[in-house]
Amino acid sequence: MMDTDLLLTIGILLVVLTIPSLLSAWTEGRAPRVGSILLIAGGGLIVAALTHKPGGYTFADIPTAMMSVIGRYVN
Repeated sequence: MMDTDLLLTIGILLVVLTIPSLLSAWTEGRAPRVGSILLIAGGGLIVAALTHKPGGYTFADIPTAMMSVIGRYVN
């Protein structure tokens, strides 16, 4: 059984980490290799979570799913 909440949370975190990497590469005139890899991996995890959860996620479900994952691993 796949934990779709965990996939969604990791995917969102990877996409958020992509932003500074892409901006850094853009301002320094470099190719955004690491940022591109993070974006593809994060996007893939988000798509996997959305397609494997029966009924999918709504925008209102996302904070609840993320907090349940964080709470599960912090406690």
